[in-house]
Amino acid sequence: MTWVQVEDLVGHELRQAGEDGRDAADVRARWLAAGGHLAPEWAGASPDPAAPGLRALAEQLLDELASLPSPLAEREPTGTAGLRAAVPAPPRAAPVERPDALAERLEAAWLGRAVGCVLGKPVEKLPLDGIRAIAVSTGNWPLRGYFTEVGLDPRVAARFPWNRRSRPTSLAENIDGMPEDDDLNYPLLGLMLLEAHGHGFGTRDVARLWLDELPAGRTFTAERIAYRNLLAGLEPPRTAEWRNPFREWIGALIRADVFGWTRPGDPAAAADEARRDAVLTHTANGVYGAMFAAAAVARAAGGGTDVHACLAAGLDVVPPASRLAAAVRLGIGLARAEPSGTAEGFATVVDELHRRFRGHHWVHVLPNVALLAAALTHADGDFAGSVCRVVSGGWDTDSNGATAGSVTGLLAGSPAALPGEWTRPLRNRLASTVGGFDGIGFDALARRTAALAVLPTGTTGTTGAASTTDAAGAAGPHPRGHDAPAHRAPVRGPSEEDAR
Repeated sequence: MTWVQVEDLVGHELRQAGEDGRDAADVRARWLAAGGHLAPEWAGASPDPAAPGLRALAEQLLDELASLPSPLAEREPTGTAGLRAAVPAPPRAAPVERPDALAERLEAAWLGRAVGCVLGKPVEKLPLDGIRAIAVSTGNWPLRGYFTEVGLDPRVAARFPWNRRSRPTSLAENIDGMPEDDDLNYPLLGLMLLEAHGHGFGTRDVARLWLDELPAGRTFTAERIAYRNLLAGLEPPRTAEWRNPFREWIGALIRADVFGWTRPGDPAAAADEARRDAVLTHTANGVYGAMFAAAAVARAAGGGTDVHACLAAGLDVVPPASRLAAAVRLGIGLARAEPSGTAEGFATVVDELHRRFRGHHWVHVLPNVALLAAALTHADGDFAGSVCRVVSGGWDTDSNGATAGSVTGLLAGSPAALPGEWTRPLRNRLASTVGGFDGIGFDALARRTAALAVLPTGTTGTTGAASTTDAAGAAGPHPRGHDAPAHRAPVRGPSEEDAR
């Protein structure tokens, strides 16, 4: 079972300890002397399970590692009180530009998220040199379109095989609608969450929704650990902390867009909702990644075309002394310093990021958010330029492509503003195992999302949606046309579950 074998978790936790400054040298030595191994570089599990004695030692060492103090803990808080102290002046909400066009912007965001995701799917898990070799071999470098197998040198194909699950659905020659992916499933679950509980949802509401609607096999890394912890009877935020070495990886960030989509022009509110969702599975920088993405998306959803203002809004909601903030600033700075401004030139930015983050796992939030910020900055918010740059940069290709596509789809303003060669193959159809969504169109998703939007004070006009949800979380008529699911519960205060 991937992502939960304790003998693999030790290696990942040792790496996490190195990243957050804990002295784990003694634990590492004891683990390796006993026959343990470091974490698998790419796969979710080592090939063979460990012997019972080694597994017992792994459990003991995981608890010892958790007890080691981190010198970064004070400047990277997760609880609400610590975050308020670290981010004393979050950005103010601004009136939404052209609220009557919100549904169009949201359709472009859903489409953009899907485009960026499917672009990155075939090369997910491939190293950077493999992505480049495939693109060069097929005449698609610098990257400017969906990956293809047409013309691919067999020697390159043998050395760098496609992601096996995505090859049949996500190459230029076989895309026929948006295939299922967790980067789209989570926004669907977020939509269900807001439809059932409104904007005042709590972290326990997220947990109940997952248990009701999300198959365990569709979760990975931190989400799978938290799911396991829920089944073991742990409550949030402990679900994010106990034997979870993936708590600062990218999983919470990929769930954040829906909170920005439905809080247009209000980055602080979007970030707070993303935080409530994220603390089910993540801590510290893993939570900040979600807050950063939600705030940037909210700024873009409010209208305008300035991607740099979106990135600034994202930075404004996270602790400035955190590693997440430093990673974003690094990505922006490297992109601005690249002299050519061309797609070819961006390769030097990518090379430097890979050098700086060479010790991190490819799913960790820090290298990925740095790459995301760099790509959006370097492409100046252009849709195709952003998704191509971020996917060509490697690491978590489909997740980064999805977030870049969402932000720049909003900035483009409407589905018609997105290049048809990117959107036509999706055929306005999304595949999903999330209940009630399989085969849904992006236009329908946009209408349901717009129906949940809370417009900041001072906005004039309407979204044209059938219903809205007020800031206190009182939901209007259920957009699915029937009563809310059985997991609806009374709305509680947003900090009930996640206070430290």
